[in-house]
Amino acid sequence: MSQADAPLKRSHAAGGWGALRSCGKHLLKSGSAITGAITLLKANQSDGFDCPGCAWGDPEHGSSFEFCENGVKAVSWEATARRATPAFFAEHTVSALRGWTDYDLENVGRLTEPMRYDPATDRYVAVSWDEAFTGIAAELNALDSPNEAEFYTSGRASNEAAYLYQLFARAYGTNNFPDCSNMCHEASGVGLTQAIGVGKGTVTLEDFHHADAIIVIGQNPGTNHPRMLGDLRKASMRGARVAVLNPIRERGLERFADPQDKIEMIRGGSTSIATHYLQPKLGGDMAAIRGVAKIVFARDDAARAAGRPSLLDEAFIAEHTVGLDAWRAEVEATSWGAIEDQSGLTYDQIATLADVYLGGERVIVTWAMGVTQHKHSVATVREIANLLFLRGHVGREGAGLCPVRGHSNVQGDRTVGINENAPEWFLAAIEREFGFAVPRQPGHNVLHAIGAMVEGRSKAFIGLGGNFLRATPDTAVVEQALRSCRLTVQIATKPNLGHMAVGKVAYLLPCMGRTEIDRNSAKKAQIVTVEDSMSMVHGSGGINKPASPHLKSEVGVICGIAAATVGSGHVDWAAMAEDYDLIRDSIARTIPGFEDYNVRVRQPRGFRLRNAASEREWLTRSGKAEFSATPLPAEIEHQSARRRPGQFVLQTVRSHDQYNTTIYGLDDRYRGVYGERRVIFMNPDDIAAMGSKPNARVDVVGDAADGRSRRAEDFRLVAYDIPRGCIAGYYPELNAVVPFTKAGDLSDTPLSKSVLVSLAPRAGKAA
Repeated sequence: MSQADAPLKRSHAAGGWGALRSCGKHLLKSGSAITGAITLLKANQSDGFDCPGCAWGDPEHGSSFEFCENGVKAVSWEATARRATPAFFAEHTVSALRGWTDYDLENVGRLTEPMRYDPATDRYVAVSWDEAFTGIAAELNALDSPNEAEFYTSGRASNEAAYLYQLFARAYGTNNFPDCSNMCHEASGVGLTQAIGVGKGTVTLEDFHHADAIIVIGQNPGTNHPRMLGDLRKASMRGARVAVLNPIRERGLERFADPQDKIEMIRGGSTSIATHYLQPKLGGDMAAIRGVAKIVFARDDAARAAGRPSLLDEAFIAEHTVGLDAWRAEVEATSWGAIEDQSGLTYDQIATLADVYLGGERVIVTWAMGVTQHKHSVATVREIANLLFLRGHVGREGAGLCPVRGHSNVQGDRTVGINENAPEWFLAAIEREFGFAVPRQPGHNVLHAIGAMVEGRSKAFIGLGGNFLRATPDTAVVEQALRSCRLTVQIATKPNLGHMAVGKVAYLLPCMGRTEIDRNSAKKAQIVTVEDSMSMVHGSGGINKPASPHLKSEVGVICGIAAATVGSGHVDWAAMAEDYDLIRDSIARTIPGFEDYNVRVRQPRGFRLRNAASEREWLTRSGKAEFSATPLPAEIEHQSARRRPGQFVLQTVRSHDQYNTTIYGLDDRYRGVYGERRVIFMNPDDIAAMGSKPNARVDVVGDAADGRSRRAEDFRLVAYDIPRGCIAGYYPELNAVVPFTKAGDLSDTPLSKSVLVSLAPRAGKAA
């Protein structure tokens, strides 16, 4: 029996010995196992570095050995002994490297020297830093308008680097800031700003220790933020109910064995996480939450009629909210037939979720991109907020709204100014601090930037980390857009496929990683800072020797480009690069909440930025928390697909051996997939209905209504526990069928969790 024909070998539980074996494997694979192991001892510690993985909150720094499997992978990936030297690029043309996989290319190792693309030889060749900075400045200054340049930011950038990056771009004259936030939690920011006046979650990590009901919607912490499982496990062990809404059965939400619990590990045991696991159809979360509200209102009416107290927090509603009557009317006008059909859940299943909600005195709702990458995502976030308002679950201990961000500083980047449409108060503060006129015209987000490059309106692209090509939708379109640019600049630690989409002039600039010691000319070690999902700002200082003596920090690279491009008349870029305290001083003077930044960030746990909504101060237009009376969508994708024979709605997901576009390995042991990535998870009945069998090979064909052909080739069908009509598979491989021309209402987020596709058999192909 071939591996493909064998039954899925899913892990019994997330974590456990499987996680420890995986940690050891990745440390050994790095070629620097001892260095990696020593480095891990300083992860998330007050005298160490903030983990470059996810943005889950940290307990008090130094209180424990805080790590997770993803953190081990991220650290060993960065601390690898492998090097991508100029000699490597001399051996391989860029055209040839475009044919490599994501995994193989990044596995070459750390970049060591700045390089420029030589079109005559189709190779990257080494240049000096001064040559790179001067060449980039010449190209930027030759553009007809600053708005022809795009300044992309990855969530791995520190607060200091991101602040200087936006300062440089605005001094240059543009607000074009396509950012990874645009592709993930933009809907959370928009929806929460409308509802509570703050585009961030209201909870702290400690709130999870007091909640007695936690509703987890559209997220997979076992793969995406494993340390969250430790907090869910503790909640479950003390009797809190954990209700999950997720179309796919995810092992980490079912059971978890904590690798740091010696007794559990010795006994080979695990702890149940979800007390209730519901599988709505893709995009059905808003309808499910509406159903819960419909039941709450009905039970409240019954309680009042029987002379019992109201189930609602009437005092909170009266003092702190507006708009309840309009929303209630909308809820009561929504039929159960519409709710059940759109959610994919039965009345009894939704009633079970209502029991969890009503049974909790302190309720947290937490979500991720399963909520935010749909057309109606902002409305779904508003519906979640509506539900919590009903019983006053915002602004008190053990309760609240919790969007869980992805990369470790994606939230911090937005806080310090990476925003294509920044508020006037921020732009005015920059003008006061630095004395130059700041542009007011809103800039480009990710989808706008792609469109501008496709149409030739944008001619330069600078990427601060990340892998824009592989993170964005419509891979073939984006590759061609980048290659048509006059200038591309990539600032990175390792080579990736995005670096092979070169403009007419292209530079590849290596930077330090977060685990590496960053010293200034006086040999003083610098620290940077990041903000997690709970608005905690932490200091981070590397402990390892840099991978190459030629590396510069992200701050150093930005300052070098900026000084060469806009000069130092308003900003002393050299001084900023020499002393990061100066950057933090400017942040403190321009952004509320960062007062005494340099003092507070050096405290053991850093500090929390004030969240007005968590104190029941509502920075909305009405001055109160605002209910939203948005109708359910008339039809969502799984309903549309049902009317079109042969169509399915696809969601793209991560495997367990990846983080964002970084592929650490080819296994996904929680889902039982090993040694491959081109798979489609599909309900067994759907496989049979299309006249196929598990392990058959198919092509995934996307929408071509805009005249663009979209096809991802050669995927294996894997029978899986997922609702009928819904399928799933890994990005970035399936980004090729996600249209950049379709976006979330009000958020402009790609619809990566609701992609209409069909499956075409591959003739003559067997697993």
